Amino acid sequence: MILKRFYNDKLAQASYLVGCPASGEAIVIDPNRHIDQYIEAAEDEGLNLVGVTETHIHADFLSGARELAKATGATLYLSDEGDENWKYAYADEPNVRLIRHGDTIQAGAARLDVLHTPGHTPEHVSFLLTDEAASPEPLGLFSGDFVFVGDVGRPDLLEKAAGVTGTMEAGAKQLYESLRILDSLPDSLLIFPGHGAGSACGKGLGGVPVSSLGYERRAGWAFRIQDPNEFVRSVLEGQPDPPKYFKEMKRMNKMGPAILGGIRLPERWSAERLFEAMGKGGVTVLDVRERAKFAEGHVRGSLNIPEGRSFVNWAGWLVSYEQPIVLIGENEAQVLEAVGDLALIGLDEVIGWSGGEVLADAESAGRLETVEWADAASAKLACDNAEVILDVRTPLEYEAGHLPGAVNIPLGRLPDRIGELDPSKRTLVYCQSGGRSAIATSLLLQHGFRSVINLDGGYGGCVVAGQVAAAAR
Repeated sequence: MILKRFYNDKLAQASYLVGCPASGEAIVIDPNRHIDQYIEAAEDEGLNLVGVTETHIHADFLSGARELAKATGATLYLSDEGDENWKYAYADEPNVRLIRHGDTIQAGAARLDVLHTPGHTPEHVSFLLTDEAASPEPLGLFSGDFVFVGDVGRPDLLEKAAGVTGTMEAGAKQLYESLRILDSLPDSLLIFPGHGAGSACGKGLGGVPVSSLGYERRAGWAFRIQDPNEFVRSVLEGQPDPPKYFKEMKRMNKMGPAILGGIRLPERWSAERLFEAMGKGGVTVLDVRERAKFAEGHVRGSLNIPEGRSFVNWAGWLVSYEQPIVLIGENEAQVLEAVGDLALIGLDEVIGWSGGEVLADAESAGRLETVEWADAASAKLACDNAEVILDVRTPLEYEAGHLPGAVNIPLGRLPDRIGELDPSKRTLVYCQSGGRSAIATSLLLQHGFRSVINLDGGYGGCVVAGQVAAAAR
């Protein structure tokens, strides 16, 4: 049997290919929209994709299952579990087969047994893997967002992200019962989770790519709790704020992700065309260059989210799904990567891009004021002269320690709460190290704030520099 894991660091998301060399058949589980990687991997192994499936209607990325099945002619296996609110709207397409608990999916000697494991979502299924050519005993479990390394899937997303009220406790109780399904399975069973550390689909995911059921029984907090009421309290406690775009992903994945047809470089725009489009309104100008470049010079009215590991997360929080996007980047490679990353969360309408030449128009170019704790005197003066000090970290970070007098509005919630701030006041913005605050300052400038300063180095830098004797608590 052949088993390959594909991992996207920006989504902290894992997908898998399982194949049987003897039959030349393979199945892909939980693919994202970068479908070429699965097709190429199958071709490299001499395998034909006969099946594509997914564990549930995802909230944190746009599924590539529909497109991969269409591109390869494979059968698309979709869960038919859950109530009428969590059925796939495109389940009547000719290549779709609906699956329920007890069904099997076969690729030669590689067999996937379907287990209904609700809790994270009502329709969630997991796949019990058996290599029939080697042993009748199951080898592993593709657990999706049911069981992670050191954690379990959060049951509050339907309520917090999708707005389905009254589902958190019910989901937590379902999750507790789903864990009982594993009681009869051996300790040796390998666990192949759908996410790793950094995902917002749980509160404490481990970074190890694979675990075992025996290890999780001994080390995983969820397996050690035997009282269902205590489990419900524990699993709902301390869950992170789900990104705003999760609701959009739920809707798109349920209705059917659009067929992307590949990742392509958009048309390059001249400065004249860019400024004309901005003048008419209805377009988002997204600068994906590093924050230092943006600070040196940028197009007024643009939002800066640097291309990098956190790009997808903050784009999902801050970029509108209602407007086309024009990118500003260093080069074609950077822009193409950004286009591919935006596609992972369904921000597909990237209509153009421009390079640094657009900054030649001095009237349209702006600068971002930045101070660093390395220059302690200037940083302290900036703090003293600020009329508003804005902390864009999470509430937990803020409660652990913050600059005296700081107002806390987490970066992801800033667009919705920007009306709480006065754009005429001199505003100093900080986070923990300077990354989130740089994005926040570009957002404030985009909304007409007159004087904004980014405190590079953030709260962590000020503590190291000894500039805050006693942080307010």
